[in-house]
Amino acid sequence: MPLLELHNISYAYKDHVVVAGLSFQLERGTIGCLLGPSGCGKTTVLRCIAGFEYVSGGEIRLDGATVSSPGTHLLTEQRQIGMVFQDYALFPHLTVADNVGFGLRGASKEEQRARVAELLGIVGLAGQAKKFPHELSGGQQQRVALARALAPKPRLLLLDEPFSNLDVDLRERLALEVRDILKAQGITAILVTHDQNEAFAIADEIGVMHEGRIQQWDTSYNLYHRPVNRFVADFVGQGVFLPGTVRDADSINIELGLLDNAAVSGRDTAEPEAPGSRVCVLLRPDDVTHDDASDLKAEVVAKAFRGAEFLYTLKLASGQRVLSLVPSHHNHALGERIGIRLAVDHVVAFSALEGGKLRCSERECGILGCSGQQCLAPATQAGMS
Repeated sequence: MPLLELHNISYAYKDHVVVAGLSFQLERGTIGCLLGPSGCGKTTVLRCIAGFEYVSGGEIRLDGATVSSPGTHLLTEQRQIGMVFQDYALFPHLTVADNVGFGLRGASKEEQRARVAELLGIVGLAGQAKKFPHELSGGQQQRVALARALAPKPRLLLLDEPFSNLDVDLRERLALEVRDILKAQGITAILVTHDQNEAFAIADEIGVMHEGRIQQWDTSYNLYHRPVNRFVADFVGQGVFLPGTVRDADSINIELGLLDNAAVSGRDTAEPEAPGSRVCVLLRPDDVTHDDASDLKAEVVAKAFRGAEFLYTLKLASGQRVLSLVPSHHNHALGERIGIRLAVDHVVAFSALEGGKLRCSERECGILGCSGQQCLAPATQAGMS
């Protein structure tokens, strides 16, 4: 039996529907994540699980028992759920030890001291027990918040944007540390974040949310390589849609050549597109490989240095653009034409027709994840000039 089950839950604030018919389940010992842009309803779902909000429809179960439904609402303190907040919510007047032990008031003094010492050792803060929160770094404060949430041995841990106040390097490092701690303790947890790197670093399963619904609940690998719709393809990773024509059930022609011998995934119709149908094919930066010996050439129109590699934006003969990750010792100039070849293992294609019109790109530059006001291609080009 799953530890946590959400069945078709809904939540509305006045006339505004925030969560609409959302369902997923989480097995014991699994770390799940709700990933999505601001306003998609992910934090509201977390608050419903915690018991801070009342669902207007559906059911939430913990260990098989209903804790939330339109006619049932178990109080937050009775759910045995721990929570780590975005702003840590530490008590500034209490020491680290007292913060961690705050939820252990029903235990004896000896049990409290032993549990606090154990947790401070687990989160790497042994020797910091007598300090106050303002004496700690942001990463240390987050560890205290985690230790405090774990202290009562909750059956489920909720983490609401726990790393958003930290710098990028610390955020990624701490995310990996938190995953190791949760796995070592066998804790079942749900993370809420808008940052896919955090989601990939910490979660076993990820639900991509949009407008109050989960678009796809899957592993990070499948979200990246096998997105079920355009929103997931756009939100997770970077990529470009190129127009293509279906040759048969297993192959598609695009400007860069024939994609075949690979199972086509991600189509947004129940039946495979008929031969001759127009489709939009998703190409990720790792699908386009630099090859000096290739006769297929593309013009470098933008590049972003990433240390070990460049992210090149390349213009094809048709004017369409693709992205390519290239080792950084290949430092090509803007305007230079370089050889490329395809290295596609997962073909992801969607119907090209929208309202009767052919549409493979949301934006003029053709790059997914690029906003109109801060276009990736001009920004990277300017940054390297």
